[in-house]
Amino acid sequence: MKQALVDDTEDVSLDFGSEEELALRKARIRHPLATFFHLFFRVSAIITYLFCDWFSNSFVACFVTILLLLSFDFWSVKNVTGRLLVGLRWWNQIDEDGKSHWVFEAKRAPTTAASTEAEARIFWLGLIICPVIWTVFFFSTLFSLKLKWLALVIAGISLQTANLYGYIHCKLGGQKSTSRGTSRLFVTADVPKMTIRTGGNTSQVHHTPLWRAPSTG
Repeated sequence: MKQALVDDTEDVSLDFGSEEELALRKARIRHPLATFFHLFFRVSAIITYLFCDWFSNSFVACFVTILLLLSFDFWSVKNVTGRLLVGLRWWNQIDEDGKSHWVFEAKRAPTTAASTEAEARIFWLGLIICPVIWTVFFFSTLFSLKLKWLALVIAGISLQTANLYGYIHCKLGGQKSTSRGTSRLFVTADVPKMTIRTGGNTSQVHHTPLWRAPSTG
């Protein structure tokens, strides 16, 4: 009887780590505040655009309110929710020569703070659907000749499409192609010297490289 129990327990392998990781991945929402603000500003901007005439007759007040909501949405999605919900990040940096470079990053190593499937789904749905809605607003504004709203609608499309483009670039691995271009700026080129003896005279020839690193001074 004791031997049978030993045999039964030998075939049992317990992997608590993988089960715990799977449970974390299947959790509903692990970053509720970030998830809320990922949708709050962009949905509020759309609702305000649709129903602002019901609450105020001032075009300037509606324009400024919607533009502020769009700006808050752009900042929060670019700097906070993308990093927390899907582990992606993009930004622009200026090198020492004053040239602008775009950097796209994606978190590769899984951590305990990784996003869940539900959060990733909410992130991408909000990121894709809202620019489509603003595009519909653009055509409806254009065909109804409400040209005073056209600049605001174009601003909404531009801000939200910029985030969509940046995160798609991160998802597709745009960091590799970008890092190749920026890494050349930090390469130092050594100029070799060759000594040539002609008779009794000695002269030095400087070999100029095909590409020279930019001056940092």
